Amino acid sequence: MNIDLADLPDDVDALKRIVRELAREALTAKTENEKLKVQLARLRRMEFGRSSEKLGVAIAQLELAIETGEEDQAERQAGQPAAARAAIEDAVMPARRPLPGHLPREEIEHPAPCACPACGGPLRRIGVDVSETLEHVPARFKVIRHIREKFSCRACDTVVQAPAPDHAVARGRAGPGLLAHIVVSKYDDHLPLYRQAEIYAREGVELETSTLSGWVGATASALKPLTESLAAELLASETLHADDTPVPVLARGAGKTRTGRLWVYVRDERPFAGTRPPAALFFYSPDRKGEHPLGHLKSFTGILHADGYAGFNGLYEGGRITEAACWAHVRRKFFDVHAANSSWIAKEALDRIAALYAVESAINGRLPDERRRRRRVESQPLADSLRSWAETTAAKLSGKSELAAAFRYMHSRWPALVRCFDDGRLALDNNAAERALRGVAIGRKNWLFAGSDQGGMRAAAMYSLIETAKLNGLDPQAYLADVLGRVAGHPARRIGELLPWNWTPEPATLAA
Repeated sequence: MNIDLADLPDDVDALKRIVRELAREALTAKTENEKLKVQLARLRRMEFGRSSEKLGVAIAQLELAIETGEEDQAERQAGQPAAARAAIEDAVMPARRPLPGHLPREEIEHPAPCACPACGGPLRRIGVDVSETLEHVPARFKVIRHIREKFSCRACDTVVQAPAPDHAVARGRAGPGLLAHIVVSKYDDHLPLYRQAEIYAREGVELETSTLSGWVGATASALKPLTESLAAELLASETLHADDTPVPVLARGAGKTRTGRLWVYVRDERPFAGTRPPAALFFYSPDRKGEHPLGHLKSFTGILHADGYAGFNGLYEGGRITEAACWAHVRRKFFDVHAANSSWIAKEALDRIAALYAVESAINGRLPDERRRRRRVESQPLADSLRSWAETTAAKLSGKSELAAAFRYMHSRWPALVRCFDDGRLALDNNAAERALRGVAIGRKNWLFAGSDQGGMRAAAMYSLIETAKLNGLDPQAYLADVLGRVAGHPARRIGELLPWNWTPEPATLAA
């Protein structure tokens, strides 16, 4: 149940019913996760009784399913009004453990005003509130104590105190540095949360996986305005690279996985000295239907670098988006044939394509006009010669051979392949998008799959910010730590100031 503050009723009983319904939904989700935990405990007992590779995979699946369910619940709760969120958390969250006493404490004092803001009268101290936040810095944990003295006005008894510091996660005790460390470890370093919990335990900090899951879900919710701003900025580009990759997704309740997709759209104008900064935007979908890229790029107008996937074809209808094909895909098909049987024809095709790339190396980073001029003089004749040779050679091959299939692929995409010779902004290939997906491919081997469709969407959002930060030469953990410390109090209309290419770290971040 999602609640819009503007739609809340004024009737107290109606509000109570809404809160009870929210708490009931949260309890249902908690019960489902508890069932998964029982299954996990049973499998762990079985694991010690016999050795089974399949059993190990099943255990990893359950652990990730529990993580994802708890993240989903935390993200839903983070979007609710504060009063409803507090009631839900009180109903379903376990009692908080005290933060470890052996950790060093760093105190930050928040001074109160010198005079009563209500009447200007003198103040007297009547107490102090101390709250603790668990923070993470490289190689060590620490607890930051926020000390806010309270004063009362001698003249009118008004109580005065410095405002409480903003937290990236409402009512949370994780500092922005710790939150950034957790999400970067999960999505960029490919460490599932249960493994992170084991690492933290070795440092003497006991954090339940459910706690980490809640923090990840709430972090995704806190960063949503930033990912939306990133999407709006990237889709206003003139040229993009697009690609997708399969992602196994757990089919909850069945103990099996199905195949979802992660799509990426990349802007990289550095090869032609463009003015727009590089960026990457990821989307998740439960399948590979062509309707998904149509939805992703509904506001984009320009040229799209992509492979030959038929699902992209609908984008090119009507002329709003123009296709630029990928020479690297053509090269790959001939490379596979040559690797299989050392075909001299495949080797000849590879050499001719290599000559095109030699020209690209010489013009990389040059302005579009120069790139277009050099390509027309040097690359276009090479491409024309390649096409004439390919037509003559392919006619002599068996139509059923892999080599003939490679020639057919090149021929079918020829107009889109040579489009780059008339536009200096275009690249020879789609490698920018493929590079952006490398981290996903590596992570897929470690975390095996996404725990749910919502978990896939959350991963897409985190990949977008992390990959864009790296494209702009930033340490994603330092970037996210600073942004998470500021986003709660940052004006919504100026959220673009926190995008990686606009980001200026605060002095405290630089000192850290």
